[in-house]
Amino acid sequence: MTATVPTTPRTSYPRIVHAPAGAAPAGFRPTVAGQVGKPTSTYSSLLKSVREAGLLQRRTGFYVTVFVVLVACLGGAATGFVLLGSSWFQLLIAAALGVILTQFAFLTHEAAHRQVFESGTRNDKVGRVLAAGVVGISYAWWMTKHSRHHANPNTKGKDPDIAFDTISFLEEDAAKQRGVLGFVTRRQGYFFFPLLLGEGVNLHVTSFRTLLGRDKVEGRALEITLIAVRLVAYFGVVFWFLPLGMAFAFIGVQMAVFGLYMGSSFAPNHKGMPIIPEGAKVDFLSKQVLTSRNITGRHSTAFMGGLNYQIEHHLFPSMARPNLRAASALVKAHCAEHGIPYTETTIGKSYAIVIRYLNRVGLSARDPFDCPAAYAMRPR
Repeated sequence: MTATVPTTPRTSYPRIVHAPAGAAPAGFRPTVAGQVGKPTSTYSSLLKSVREAGLLQRRTGFYVTVFVVLVACLGGAATGFVLLGSSWFQLLIAAALGVILTQFAFLTHEAAHRQVFESGTRNDKVGRVLAAGVVGISYAWWMTKHSRHHANPNTKGKDPDIAFDTISFLEEDAAKQRGVLGFVTRRQGYFFFPLLLGEGVNLHVTSFRTLLGRDKVEGRALEITLIAVRLVAYFGVVFWFLPLGMAFAFIGVQMAVFGLYMGSSFAPNHKGMPIIPEGAKVDFLSKQVLTSRNITGRHSTAFMGGLNYQIEHHLFPSMARPNLRAASALVKAHCAEHGIPYTETTIGKSYAIVIRYLNRVGLSARDPFDCPAAYAMRPR
C-alpha cells in the first residue's frame, strides 16, 4: 500500500473524541471537545473549492452514453445467445452477461447517489427500474444498507458492510465461530474470493427476504413486480432455448461472475483500513478519508464504475463519475496541507491487503485449546 501524503507529526492526525480507552485505531488520536471544530471546518473549505471548480455539476450526457452502450452490449449478448444455440460456448455469453449486469449495477449505484439527474425523484425512479427490472435486486434494500454504510464507514455497530455474514470482518465475530465455519474463518482470506462466487445468489436472496418481509419497504409492489417479470422472462428464455443441464450451467456461471465482479469491486475500498470503535465521535472528513482506499491504474474507473475513487465518492456522494479524477487532485492537496493520510494503491496490492487482513482477523477463530503464539506462527 502506498501513500501519497508525506509523513506528518502525530499531532496533526485526525482526532477522535470520547473514544473507548485503548480502542482507537492507528491514525486516530483522542482529544478534548474544544479541538473538534478545526477538522470539520476544513471540509467546508474543501467543499467550497470543489464546488467552485464545477465538480458537483451533473453529467447526465455521460450517463446516457453509458446506458446506451450497456444496452447495446446486452443486445449483442442476446444475439450471440440466439446464434450459438445449444452449445457449451453459451457459457461465454453467460460470463459476459454477468459483467454487463454488474455494469448496470454500477449505474444503479450512481443513480441512488443522485449523480445522474438533478431531480432526486427521477434518480430514484431510474435506479429502481435498473435495480429490480434489469439487475434483479431490491433498490429499497440496497438504499437502506448503503446509506448506513456511507454515514459510518468501518464503524463498529453501525456499518452493515463489516457485519458478520459468513466472513468475519471483526475479531470479536471471528472468535465466535466454531466447527466448519470456524475452519473457514481461520483461512477466510484465502476463501474470500471463492466465496464471492456465491455473492450474486446471496444478493438476490436477501432482496427477496426484504421485499417479502414484514418491515416497511418503499416501492415494495413495484419492485416485486419488476423482479418477478425479470425472473420469469430470464429463466423462461434460458430454459426454453437450452437443454436442462446447460441452462442450469448458464445461470450458474452468470450469477458467479456477477457476484465475483461485484465483490471484487467493492472489497478493495475499505477492507483492511482503520476500524472506528463503537461510540467514538469522529469528524466527517477524517472518518471518510481514513477509512477509505483509492485504487490506481489504467482503466480502473471503467472497471470499477468510479468506485476506485472511493475517498472522493465518500466525501462527495453525489459527484458524477467523470468529475472524480479532478476532485482527487484537490482532495490530495487538502489532505497534505492538513496532515491527513490519503491512501491509494493498485488493484492487485489492495486484494493482497484484503487477504492478509481477513486472515489476521480469522486467527481469532482458533481452537480454544491451541497455544495462541504457536498458532500464529504456523504457515498458512
